Amino acid sequence: MDRDHFETGEKQVKVIRECLVLLREVVQLSRARDDVIFDVNYNISWGNDHVLSLNQGRQVQLSMDIQSGAGFGSKLSYGSGFFHLRIKLPEKDSAGVITAYYLTSTTNNHDELDFEFLGNREGKPITLQTNVFVNGQGNREQRFRFWFDPTADFHTYKILWNQHHVVFYVDDIPIRIFKNNTNSGVSYPTQPMQIVASLWDGDSWATDGGQTKINWSHAPFKAHFQDFNVNGCPLDIQNSLNIQVQQCYSSNYWWNDRKFWKLDKIQQKAYKQVRQKYMNYDYCSDRSRHPNIPPECKCKQERAINFDAIKVVLEVARKKMGATRTIGIFASLE
Repeated sequence: MDRDHFETGEKQVKVIRECLVLLREVVQLSRARDDVIFDVNYNISWGNDHVLSLNQGRQVQLSMDIQSGAGFGSKLSYGSGFFHLRIKLPEKDSAGVITAYYLTSTTNNHDELDFEFLGNREGKPITLQTNVFVNGQGNREQRFRFWFDPTADFHTYKILWNQHHVVFYVDDIPIRIFKNNTNSGVSYPTQPMQIVASLWDGDSWATDGGQTKINWSHAPFKAHFQDFNVNGCPLDIQNSLNIQVQQCYSSNYWWNDRKFWKLDKIQQKAYKQVRQKYMNYDYCSDRSRHPNIPPECKCKQERAINFDAIKVVLEVARKKMGATRTIGIFASLE
């Protein structure tokens, strides 16, 4: 082996070692974030005697019986962020029981971004419902069935909220997008919001439209929560909020980076698949509740129509000019 070859090999080994050290540091940092205990960012908001701290504050159990449920909320309000909790839902017969994780403002005409998990009889599917409230107006439900058992283990539920869109994720899979279409007259959530989680009695509507009631003989119902680190832009609600909210859209926060303005191709594919296979209700398609198409749904339809029209035009152009002239344009549209 010549000297140059040997030195090249040494350099490669050194680079690999440096990468391993860096990887170890990243893993340790990730674990440190996951190890943030409940009390750092959250307070119990109700049902104190139905809240149990586990694993030295790294896990919290909410329980519900006929006397009470329970809930907790963040100590601060936020103006943007990439929020998450790891949640394990109540097992077996949980019909009528709602586990909720959401962002909400405290004003009368409030903004709210909801994950609601609607329990069911043992062996029947739990429903994941998402909702978006802007200035007090909700009724934007989209519902999904799970592609896994959400009671068997912890899963991560995320809400990305920046100036461009709101995205709901389940285990890094985007399942819903609410775009900022204020230029088209669609309201968008901008109010400071707190993080809230709760376990409560929803048997008036949660399961089979309220026909299936809670079986209290199976109480207490228990939901578990982990990972209390918060990636959000904190706000001081006592001071000028308009200036602070604008600061929350700055590039100083990583979730405002350009790569979080829209889904990448892999995310787009996963998004389409999960909605095609697992979404079983979309308010945009419910003419009985919404005789007039909601404005944000119109924007979505118009984008789809315009996209299809452009593709038709480009297909004609491709046939006339050849594939190489139009392939770049097609790639930019996907």
